[in-house]
Amino acid sequence: MTKNTTPQLLYYIPAIILLIAYLTCLGLQISLAQGWLLMLTFMSLALAFRIQPKLKGFAFPLIIFGAVSFAMYYPQYFVSVGNFKLSKLIIPLLQVIMFGMGSELSLKELSAIFKSPKKVLVGVVCHYTVMPLIGFTLVSIFNFPKEIAAGIILVGCCPSGLASNVMSFLARANLALSIAVTTISTLLAPVFTPLLMRLLAGRLVPVDFSKMAWDTANVVIFPILAGLLFHMLLRGKVKWLDRIMPSISMIGIALIIVVITAAGRDSLLKVGLLLILAVFIHNTLGFTLGYWFSRLMRFPEADCRTISLEVGMQNSGLASGLALLMGGMATIGLAPAVFGPLMNITGSTLSTWWHGRVPVDEYANE
Repeated sequence: MTKNTTPQLLYYIPAIILLIAYLTCLGLQISLAQGWLLMLTFMSLALAFRIQPKLKGFAFPLIIFGAVSFAMYYPQYFVSVGNFKLSKLIIPLLQVIMFGMGSELSLKELSAIFKSPKKVLVGVVCHYTVMPLIGFTLVSIFNFPKEIAAGIILVGCCPSGLASNVMSFLARANLALSIAVTTISTLLAPVFTPLLMRLLAGRLVPVDFSKMAWDTANVVIFPILAGLLFHMLLRGKVKWLDRIMPSISMIGIALIIVVITAAGRDSLLKVGLLLILAVFIHNTLGFTLGYWFSRLMRFPEADCRTISLEVGMQNSGLASGLALLMGGMATIGLAPAVFGPLMNITGSTLSTWWHGRVPVDEYANE
């Protein structure tokens, strides 16, 4: 063991001690401290992972798991503060996150759409066909309550999110293509998300197409346009805002997931493991089918990785916000709340594996 390795291993000691304490409390049925210990275990692991380059990508999902664990044990802390319901923060937080996405875009990045329109079209078409149909198939197989089933379909009908761009960068994929597919799928969301929900989930829950289209535009399009305007006029001039926007986005996503989890805790306890299994199948099949469809189209390896990640990773935050606006935060919102942390774990794992393998097509250029 080298001198550099030993100090790094010391960071894992608190997490190990906390985990042992948690398992002890679990075995002795001491419930008072379980939530705190489990949360602190995840947080300690997240801090330890941040110093490991290969594991750094898992730090944020671990923080989410810690917060979700705490919300499962103590949901009352995440429902309201005094007379203020925390669910009222979800839509404004989503709008801030979408504003951040818009502020990161530039005309140069948008021009990538026109450089490879066929690849962008394939990515968007795969995204809005593969994921909705997988979701519809899963709810036809699993016997979920109607609103929870609708939540699974809702996740599949939403656009890809910013996380897919980060994963594409880590996976040595085509980042410009990733940004282009995310942008186009997001801009098309006010049309395709309510349309697909009406077609695939209309028998499960009432879906008002025009209202859902307006809600999606209000949450997605207008903030992105404001972000683009900010980028054109003030990018680089308000440096403190540029620095904090990524952190605000991560905190916003975490808070949305925690509030949804707390609100739907009782339903989640009833269908938790089965829902996690369904969401896992949904996510991994998206990766798999996106990749192999691209291979059939004879795309370069880097592009296949990109489309795989774009198809498999959804904007679960938007799905959570739409679930709230549909009046089903504690039921329709459960699948998005599970999908978000899980896709970050699977996406990070896949991207890390790909990162160590240079795309075959690149060898020809050496």
